[in-house]
Amino acid sequence: MSSREEKTENLRKSLLDMSNYNIPTICKECGGILVFKGVGEYKCEDCGNLEYDDYGTVRNYIEKHPGITSAQVSEATGVTQKAIREMLKEERLEIAANSNAFLTCEICGKQIRSGRYCGRCEAAYHRDIEEKARSARNINMSGFGTEKHIGEEGSKRFTRDR
Repeated sequence: MSSREEKTENLRKSLLDMSNYNIPTICKECGGILVFKGVGEYKCEDCGNLEYDDYGTVRNYIEKHPGITSAQVSEATGVTQKAIREMLKEERLEIAANSNAFLTCEICGKQIRSGRYCGRCEAAYHRDIEEKARSARNINMSGFGTEKHIGEEGSKRFTRDR
């Protein structure tokens, strides 16, 4: 395997690991199939054993130990700090109100407790996306009265000489 193929494979694996948070599929107790029950919890169809993905593990630990830092959660649960940060950015988790640690808005740098953007920047970001989508729809609808014709565009291709 070439170095480029290895890099591509490693990137693919890291993206897959980041997005699925180590979702269990097979029961460790009996080998049965695990079914998703909600909030990171999976139950075995055969024996009823409960197992948790990374999100469920982190969430359960935080509920039992409020106000704990991400480094302490990572050490206690085995879930990487990178995965915990992603959960915070996806708004699956929120930094405690009494904590002095914060995330920063990716646009303006304001301190936030979860997500990627502060309220003001998120609203502006979504308005911008909607405006771009609206503009794209208007361009696709040209010829139906949404735009004025400029120059010869839209005029007859041939005229008769009499």
